[in-house]
Amino acid sequence: MSNEGTLSGLYPFLHGKTQDPDKLDAALRHSVAEKARDSRETSERFFGEQAGILVAAAHALAEVYRRNGQLFSMGNGGSSCDASHVAVEFVHPVTAGRPALAATNLVADLAMISAVGNDLGFDHVFVRQLVAHARKGDALIGISTSGNSQNLIAAFLKAKEMGVTTIGLTGGDGGKMRSSGTVDHCLVVPSSSIHRIQECHVAAYHILWDLVHTLLADERGSAAGKGDVQ
Repeated sequence: MSNEGTLSGLYPFLHGKTQDPDKLDAALRHSVAEKARDSRETSERFFGEQAGILVAAAHALAEVYRRNGQLFSMGNGGSSCDASHVAVEFVHPVTAGRPALAATNLVADLAMISAVGNDLGFDHVFVRQLVAHARKGDALIGISTSGNSQNLIAAFLKAKEMGVTTIGLTGGDGGKMRSSGTVDHCLVVPSSSIHRIQECHVAAYHILWDLVHTLLADERGSAAGKGDVQ
C-alpha cells in the first residue's frame, strides 16, 4: 500500500472523507478493552515477578523510620508528580490512625531547582539537596520510566556514598538505575509503554506505603502488648 493509501486509512478526514460514527465507536471500545487487558497483564507480571523486591524495600524503609530517619523522593516530568504523591502519602496518611512519617519531595522547591540547574547544571538538582538535608540512615526513592535520568543516577550515587537507603521505580530493561549498582531495591516494570509503567508505579508505591505502616504497626502492637503484661 502506498503512503498516501496508508494515511488515508488512518486519517480519512484529511482526504475529504468522514468516519462512520458506529465503526469509530466500535474501534474505540475495542481499544479500551485492549489497553485494559494490557494494563492488567503488565501489572500481574510485574507484581508476580517483583513482590519480593517490594517487600524487601518495605522492610528497609520501615527500618529507616524505626531509627527516626526520613524519606526523600525525586523524579522528572510525570514522575515528579509521582515523587510528590509519594511524599504526601507518608506525611498525610489517608487511613485513620496511621501516624505521619517524615518525607520530603525534592522536586517541590522550584527556586532551588532553577538556581542549581542554572549555576551547576540540571544533573545536580537532587544531589545538592541531598547533601544539604539527608543523613546516613535516611532513604531515597527515585522514579523514572526509562531508568536513565542522569539527575536521578547522580543522586543515587551520592546517596550510596552517604549511607542512604535507595529505592528505584523504573521500566523497560531498568536502564542505568538497574545497571549502576547504586539502587538497593530496584523495581522494574516489564513494559516499553510509559502508560503501563506509570500505572504500575502508582500501585507499587501505594503498596509500599501500606506495607511500611503494617510493619511499624505490628511492632507498636507487640510493644503495647508487652507493656500490658508487665
